[in-house]
Amino acid sequence: MVCLGNICRSPLAEGIMRHKAIRHGLNWIVDSAGTGFWHVGELPDQRSIATARQHGIDITGQRARQFEAADLERFDRIFVMDTQNLRDVLRHADDGERREKVSLILDHLFPGQQRSVPDPYYDDDGFEEVFRMLDDACESFIRDHLEAST
Repeated sequence: MVCLGNICRSPLAEGIMRHKAIRHGLNWIVDSAGTGFWHVGELPDQRSIATARQHGIDITGQRARQFEAADLERFDRIFVMDTQNLRDVLRHADDGERREKVSLILDHLFPGQQRSVPDPYYDDDGFEEVFRMLDDACESFIRDHLEAST
């Protein structure tokens, strides 16, 4: 899960996907990162923590880190929150196989529409909306994964 600073959207996405994977009995490693370095080592934004907590998810064990090219080797899928993150991550993907791992997370809800998860950092009211979008996208991805593996 990748966003700009790794304190708002991607920590929520990480927490949601991890929570859903466990609930579905999937042994997945889920992580998040930011394309920027400003918040490395910090907790997620308190509004993300509070929103996740309202939905029974604890993200206080997460710490912000910066995305690195090695993440394209470590992970099978890289979900980005917006088109700028997509461009930034794809700059690290030097071949087609790595590029295929990277997609907008909302592509699972709106295929081909290039929709971005809005950054709620400057909008206190946006965190719940972002949570719902990410929750729906993660659920859709897991459902598709489970259907494909049966």
